[in-house]
Amino acid sequence: MAETERTDAIGGLHTPALLVDLAAFDANSARMRESLVRAGGAVLRPHLKTVKSVPAALRMLGGTDAPITVSTLLEAEQFAGAGFRDILYAVGIAPAKLGRVWELRGRGVDLSVILDNIESARAVARSAQASGDPIPVLIEIDSDGHRAGVRLDDSALLLAIAEALRAGGAELRGVMTHAGGSYAARSGEEIRAAAARERDAVLSAASILRGNGFAAPVVSVGSTPTALYPAGLAGVTEVRAGVYPFMDLVMAGLGVCRLEDIALSVLATVIGHQRDKGWILVDAGWMAMSRDRGTASQVVDQGYGVVCEADGRPYPDLIMASANQEHGILSVRPGSAAGLPDLPVGSLLRILPNHACATAAQFGGYHVLEGGAAVDHWPRFNGW
Repeated sequence: MAETERTDAIGGLHTPALLVDLAAFDANSARMRESLVRAGGAVLRPHLKTVKSVPAALRMLGGTDAPITVSTLLEAEQFAGAGFRDILYAVGIAPAKLGRVWELRGRGVDLSVILDNIESARAVARSAQASGDPIPVLIEIDSDGHRAGVRLDDSALLLAIAEALRAGGAELRGVMTHAGGSYAARSGEEIRAAAARERDAVLSAASILRGNGFAAPVVSVGSTPTALYPAGLAGVTEVRAGVYPFMDLVMAGLGVCRLEDIALSVLATVIGHQRDKGWILVDAGWMAMSRDRGTASQVVDQGYGVVCEADGRPYPDLIMASANQEHGILSVRPGSAAGLPDLPVGSLLRILPNHACATAAQFGGYHVLEGGAAVDHWPRFNGW
């Protein structure tokens, strides 16, 4: 059976296959909406870089009226084609990509871009002048030293970027940040502290801009951990988060979710044993699970994934300890007293991923499970 065909039972799927538990997906999506309501009602602008799937996005959002975030212009084009019209492209804009931005905006899409340097600001300004379109821009702020953004101690750069945009006729729409440092937190209190830092950083940046005559109507924050452990959102207009409908082992390691909340898994088949080594071999290697080892720096290292029965119940301390391209090596976690389960060749297993974004990117679509049976298939897209 081809991966894109519908089936009524997971036993009919070719492995490895990417599975989504619909009940967990829906519960996780609802939890995020409820969290933001409790925190003060900032608008949710979900980051669709994780799902990269129109049916998944529609299931999350209930329609195309919601504002969304993307990480590639291909995503923007695909979701615009499905009817989404308010899109933030949340990776620093490369000048060579501005033509595609024009094209999308010319189709009636309110596509905004981000940047954190004067060179990109000037390129956007030139593009705005050439096109006659005031391309909307959010200035990225560095709230934790994790990645990109203008530092708060460099207000001169912040204002110079704003002036370059204004001089060229581009629209300064506001400021944004990503609290990537929250992924290093060790407790809910540390996540809330990260949320406070990201909030305070963008509010301070917006205040600097407004105090110098620049409009900054949008104040945007976001990461799944900080969105679910917010420190108060007064003054914040929108929250971005991406991995939350699926969750993954990194989120579980942060305490953001439980193992049973993880909606994404990879279906694999036992293909052999190395009993003297305590190994079970499966047909899902790093080409299925990805090379991501995001739990290696957490308190509990989950290897390449946590191994579950076909119905999703985890085996005691059984992990994918190692992976080759198409071979996964399962073993009991070092130091555990658990025994290796008796799994004959041909047995089906589900493996929970470290990083949902990276694992999902290995596949062309999701087999959707409801009541333990595959009832639908959501195609997804990859690329840029």
